[in-house]
Amino acid sequence: MDSRVSELFGGCCRPAGGGAGATLRGRGGAAPGGGGGSKTKKKNGRSRGGKANNPPFLPPEAEDGNIEYKLKLVNPSQYRFEHLVTQMKWRLQEGRGEAVYQIGVEDNGLLVGLLEEEMRASLKTLRRMAEKVGADITVLREREVDYDSDVPRKITEVLVRKVPDNQQFLDLRVAVLGNVDSGKSTLLGVLTQGELDNGRGRARLNLFRHLHEIQSGRTSSISFEILGFNSKGEVVNYSDSRTAEEICESSSKMITFIDLAGHHKYLKTTIFGLTSYCPDFAMLVVSANTGIAGTTREHLGLAMALKVPFFIVISKVDLCSKATVERTVKQLERILKQPGCNKLPLLVNSDDDAVTAAQQFAQSPNITPIFTLSSVSGENLDLLKVFLNILPPLTNSKEQEELMQQLTEFQVDEIYTVPEVGTVVGGTLSSGICREGENLVVGPTDDGKFLRLKVCSIQRNRSACRVLRAGQAATLALGPFDRSLLRKGMVMVSPEMNPTICSLFEAEIVLLFHATTFRKGFQVTVHVGNVRQTAIVEKIHGKDKLRTGEKAVVCFRFIKHPEYLKIGAKLLFREGVTKGIGHVTDLQAITTKENGLEESLGSGQLSF
Repeated sequence: MDSRVSELFGGCCRPAGGGAGATLRGRGGAAPGGGGGSKTKKKNGRSRGGKANNPPFLPPEAEDGNIEYKLKLVNPSQYRFEHLVTQMKWRLQEGRGEAVYQIGVEDNGLLVGLLEEEMRASLKTLRRMAEKVGADITVLREREVDYDSDVPRKITEVLVRKVPDNQQFLDLRVAVLGNVDSGKSTLLGVLTQGELDNGRGRARLNLFRHLHEIQSGRTSSISFEILGFNSKGEVVNYSDSRTAEEICESSSKMITFIDLAGHHKYLKTTIFGLTSYCPDFAMLVVSANTGIAGTTREHLGLAMALKVPFFIVISKVDLCSKATVERTVKQLERILKQPGCNKLPLLVNSDDDAVTAAQQFAQSPNITPIFTLSSVSGENLDLLKVFLNILPPLTNSKEQEELMQQLTEFQVDEIYTVPEVGTVVGGTLSSGICREGENLVVGPTDDGKFLRLKVCSIQRNRSACRVLRAGQAATLALGPFDRSLLRKGMVMVSPEMNPTICSLFEAEIVLLFHATTFRKGFQVTVHVGNVRQTAIVEKIHGKDKLRTGEKAVVCFRFIKHPEYLKIGAKLLFREGVTKGIGHVTDLQAITTKENGLEESLGSGQLSF
């Protein structure tokens, strides 16, 4: 873990030093040195800015992944057509229902381009292939390639999307971060409701969960909002759908926004949302008129510490002059290029930039797209929608299959009581498969036991679901199970699993910030996944004390009750201004005998 992340928490800034390079503008570098691999303007018959006989390249085609290069698809034979369809099925499976085809590109990445008639025939063939597998195609962009030819040749980038055969649409979770009053909830209201804001916060009213949030205009709890895209890449939201169920039925890709609190006094809620709900990406919202203020730097540091890829949205550009917006952009670029961040900003000004940003962002952790928009005028809002539509998942189908082969493990993040339904828990399935009617065990309780229960029904994105797969978030109805026995931080696991619980554990940490010295006996609030509990520092190996920026292996002890932890899990701890990050290296597991269980958990015979 890079100790330089501490700069974002501690507030000390070092000069950029030139190591991060210049901000990417325009065509974001899809091809090395080639401005996205295309030349759109000519001068005296030659492409401007490069040698005529030196064609640009894309990276060579990968065997795995969902990106396919095709030079041309003109009138293939029936045998060749069937082979192409099989190939498309493979790419769609790799992208969990999404694939990107680059037409006019050789397998080695050479941008050759096609004549207009050849391109038209190739797209017709691609459309036939998509129909054969039950998918739709959307042209993302066309680019002109010119290197030693007077005849214009083009390459076309096409998105192929379908609902997977198991009817499990692609779902990406995006955590929304930013300082209080930066416009986070308003932006989500505009995206999910389909109506612009009136400048006084009307768009955010549907997102608030409590009366005091409506009165103050400030989010204090975690709320979830959904934005869908159909197979043609069109937005599906509440403007043309009455219920969440209708949005799910019409969508082949779903973005679930996790709206987090911006105020510093709700920081523990924000950290819980980032650690527990396992977001794929984070969206940092910065107000154009205030710039980097309040908790902005701290939220940026949290995303980096937890290694959550993030992009930045500069909101409220309608309130500022162009010079003010540019000043905020430069301020962000300066921080992103610091050694602690070492990011490469990519300013998005067009649809072409948005496509490049989405692809580069998923492939390279150093790219950070920056959007400038307004929730009142709607300026550049469509660019953010294009980006979210194309944004690919971080995990491929093979990784998800491996997770699904493991035993069931469900993290309990929320607990509700619903009339006529009973106790309901919300959370994320970390591994395995969970079905309606399945018997699981939940724990650990305060005395370290695991209790048996039955999953009565499952809802995902507010619509009924019979099967839950690894990586998906859902709510599970537990029927008459006593709610008082449950708490946040528990896990529901398969009875065959022998879960290791502990009160004492070791972690390799980096102390990001501390006013004095960090010693034995110091109490901190520890966040590990969905676990959040106060722990005491029992021992610092090899040292008596720690100062800001130092590393060590530290032994912690939970003060209330044992928790279910895994070796390698990311850890974040805090107490006032003290903050640190690390990972769990060792557990002092409590055995089943110490645990008060009469028989082993593997037998499924549990004491109550």
